Amino acid sequence: MNTAGAPVRPALPGRAAETANVQRLLDTARAGRSGALVVRGEAGIGKSTLLWHAATAAPDMLVLTRTGVETETELPFAALHLLVKDNMAGVDELPDAQARALRAALGLASAERAPDRFLVGLAVLTLLGELAAQRPVLCLLDDAHWFDRASAEVLLFVARRLDAEAVVMLFAARTGHAPAFPAPGLAELVLPRLDESTARHVLASGAGDLPRHIREQLLREAAGNPLALQELPAAHRAGRAPVYPLGPPEAGRGGSAPTHSPVEREFAARIEALPERVRTVVLVAAADNTCDTGVVLAAAQRLGCSVADLEAAERARLLMFSEGCLGFQHPLIRTAAYGSATVVRKQEAHRALADVLDGRPDVDRRNWHRAAASIGPDEDVAVALEESARAATNRGSNEAAAAAYERAGSLSPDPARRTRRLTAAAEAAADAGHRGWASSLAVDAARPVADQVQHARLALIHARLADEVNRPEETHRLLMEAAMPIAAVAPELAGEMFMWAVEAGWSARERGMIERVVVAAEGLGDARYVRALSAVALAQLPGAGDAALPRAIAGLREMAICHGSGSPRVGATLASWHLALGDHITAHALAACAERDSRTHGAHGVLPRVLAVLAAGRWHLGRRHDAAVAAAEGLQLARDTGHGQALGELAAVVAHLAAVEGDEVRLAAVLAEFDGRRMPLDFPEAAAAARSLLDLGLGRVESAADRLAELMTHPSRSQSLPDLVEAATRAGRTELARDAAARFERWAGHVGQAWARAVALRCRALVDGGDRAERLFAEAVAHHRLDGTRPFERARTELLQGESLRRERRRTQARSPLRSALETFEELGARPWAERARAELRATGESRTDAQPGPDLLAELTPQELQVVRLAAVGLSNRDIGAQLFLSPRTVGYHLYKAFPKLGVTSRGQLVRLDLPA
Repeated sequence: MNTAGAPVRPALPGRAAETANVQRLLDTARAGRSGALVVRGEAGIGKSTLLWHAATAAPDMLVLTRTGVETETELPFAALHLLVKDNMAGVDELPDAQARALRAALGLASAERAPDRFLVGLAVLTLLGELAAQRPVLCLLDDAHWFDRASAEVLLFVARRLDAEAVVMLFAARTGHAPAFPAPGLAELVLPRLDESTARHVLASGAGDLPRHIREQLLREAAGNPLALQELPAAHRAGRAPVYPLGPPEAGRGGSAPTHSPVEREFAARIEALPERVRTVVLVAAADNTCDTGVVLAAAQRLGCSVADLEAAERARLLMFSEGCLGFQHPLIRTAAYGSATVVRKQEAHRALADVLDGRPDVDRRNWHRAAASIGPDEDVAVALEESARAATNRGSNEAAAAAYERAGSLSPDPARRTRRLTAAAEAAADAGHRGWASSLAVDAARPVADQVQHARLALIHARLADEVNRPEETHRLLMEAAMPIAAVAPELAGEMFMWAVEAGWSARERGMIERVVVAAEGLGDARYVRALSAVALAQLPGAGDAALPRAIAGLREMAICHGSGSPRVGATLASWHLALGDHITAHALAACAERDSRTHGAHGVLPRVLAVLAAGRWHLGRRHDAAVAAAEGLQLARDTGHGQALGELAAVVAHLAAVEGDEVRLAAVLAEFDGRRMPLDFPEAAAAARSLLDLGLGRVESAADRLAELMTHPSRSQSLPDLVEAATRAGRTELARDAAARFERWAGHVGQAWARAVALRCRALVDGGDRAERLFAEAVAHHRLDGTRPFERARTELLQGESLRRERRRTQARSPLRSALETFEELGARPWAERARAELRATGESRTDAQPGPDLLAELTPQELQVVRLAAVGLSNRDIGAQLFLSPRTVGYHLYKAFPKLGVTSRGQLVRLDLPA
């Protein structure tokens, strides 16, 4: 915010706690750290004043400001552009990929595809960090509820990743407003109305000359709203008293729409009292609000106005100038000016603005002004808006594209073109996450539609929306009805729909639904992937026969090829199914490949799901720190993108890790976070399995057996059967243990994994007991060691083997497997299991069981620090590390500064001597 020439703002009585909160953030930035805060409240409550206070309290900082505008909500990255436009010189210093993404997003460079939203956010984060290297940065973002969605997503992405950049971001958003400004993960401050004592003080400072009964009336009408307390006395003096009734105001005043607060009504009345030409200038400024005085004045002159009218609006305290920038004294003035104008006057203002912008580079803004000035069908304007929609898509703003396509559809005289444009609008709205809007657009587009491919595209939208609210039967029906007629003419689209239909059948746990897809897909030129996925889905259904597993595995192995140009989404799906069938090595390889592709090609929408599989694969390979790192990053990205499916998968991994560690508090917290959310259908089963593993580790075998027994018939939980075998055996429930062991043995035989064969032998040893158990345990351990993976399962087998030998009074022989188990449990952080192994060792007479393990240096690092250290160890610069982890270079340096003492090193070069495989 540039304070030169700005109006004097009032003090902040009654806001001591709020200003102290802001001051703490400013002081934190001066100390080199960052922070973000969302200030919420009703219109006129003092949000803008609090932001202005922050600016005046930060003379030593670089202050950047942006105020959201209703007319710019459809323009992608409009808010972001005006925030950073004066600092674009720093873009040249950004890494190439970030610079290209930011320039493309701001329309400063062409791009073959939409710029990745994460890369744009990272570019802004890096840019702010570089600016803060000179002096702390304060970003003031007012009326954020009017920000275009693309800008809002990027700025929230940045705010959630602020750490050590010396940057403060303050957002102000109106409560009870549509559109809303959701900001999950950020601290919030809600401004209340002033208490009566403070309200009287504020009123007295500006209305002390008014009679007492008038002041009391104004006090009641203002109801603790600070701006109302300041503006209503002027209304009384101007003869607009007795203010307004307490009930809802009436529409009127020359066709104006009802306003929603006393302050807005007061501003509307002040505008109505002005001469017509001054009102016109204010309306043109409200319709445009680009801060471009030349554009506004030129458009107003086309409507018969002059510079003198612009000056009159300034003298009336409606418009203001700051360093050549034209704006409103308060955001509510713009709202009142535009809302109180008639439709005809609005059209005149937009038409004049469009004429002024003709031939200028800002084509999208001109197109929207042309559209706002149109009444009936206009194919020329529709074509122009369609171009704007494509440009918005290329710039990464699906919401802006949807709005442009929708308006183009409404202006289309030809029914076929109208349907095509509304279909594109529905697809873009669905991609933007607006379910209701997408559904409404798809319904409108379908009236009428004769083309089968167009009908399939609309069905795909409806199916997607049904899937998001967990209606798999409806999803399947919509997909099948639309895909079958187009299999011959649009095989690629049909194949995508058949694949989705398979997943819907699996989600519904309906065999018939999946089998119908297999039959229908035979008409495709290449249905291998559909058949393979169908086989896997069928094998995972309750009651599935064991004979389905070999077909499923064979199909997946055929498809398990990491294509350099392959789809990360396909790779993630294949990896997750391999993991479900026990092939964690292939799953990890596929996930690692998909991760590389996702990061290289900017497919960050699928990255959370990739990281879920990668985290699970790393755990099974014994890389527990790396598993925690992948899970933590995936959870953060899933929260950022609203990826519900990935949230469930990642939460399951984190819950499993907490259960292994015996961390009951963390497990409860993880599950509580997602309680009540719409999660994948199998998430309750995964949560139950994690709770059962925790109970088993802590010796609560009865509760573990009870809970696991309920999961025994679910093929998707086959890998939890060994937990049930152990819990039931220790609880004396022999038949339950024997049944579970037999089921797992059959499953292990079909999947053909060495680790599974080893665990099956362990289960058989537990239920058989006696002399046979010794041989089975020994054979199981041998299989584990040949396989070399699943160290947690190997250590459990060794623990049970040692316990069995110790009970047979073969204490010396028991010590070797128990020592091995203890060492592995300690490496994996499996505390309750380590304690059990240590107790067994003591029972054998082992004298060194109380010795504490050596320090686990990596355990001292946070997941973020571990990621940074690993990448630094292989020689990446802070900028390169930041680009991979969505951090600013300054934050990367801060993490290294914190990590070095924990690792006992003083330089990056010393990291290579540590065991830090990338």
